[in-house]
Amino acid sequence: MANINLTVNDTRYKIEAEEDMPLLWAIRDLVGLKGTKYGCGIAQCGACTVHLDGSPVRSCQIPVGTISKKQKITTIEGLGTPETMHAVQEAWVEEQVPQCGYCQSGQIMSAVALLADNPKPSEDDFKGYMSGNLCRCGTYDRIQKAINRASEQINESK
Repeated sequence: MANINLTVNDTRYKIEAEEDMPLLWAIRDLVGLKGTKYGCGIAQCGACTVHLDGSPVRSCQIPVGTISKKQKITTIEGLGTPETMHAVQEAWVEEQVPQCGYCQSGQIMSAVALLADNPKPSEDDFKGYMSGNLCRCGTYDRIQKAINRASEQINESK
């Protein structure tokens, strides 16, 4: 066991864990944030997507011991609040994206990263960037509509 310092959603945590524990389990079980989901465990579905220093990563495959105490982790809980949602979260609600909802936190985290990299993504940009996030319910059309809506809102506010 090792003492590991993590900064999650701008809060510092000191946890005790095996260094090879996946970041996903540290976030869920030791930090107590349950919004990041376990999907496949092999970084193929995207349900466990979080941001590490602003870049989307699959937390199921990152050993917690490799995270520097200077790195910032952002989970779905760190994007916004029910009172002040992130533009992507608002668009998700407005477009009624989720069905079962299981993949949605990972989808939203990837969508936020897409719009940070490319504020006006084309359909091809969307397909390329979001192709690593699987939705069992097949709500891809609504996901794309929500990303387009969020893109418009973000670009109007600039």
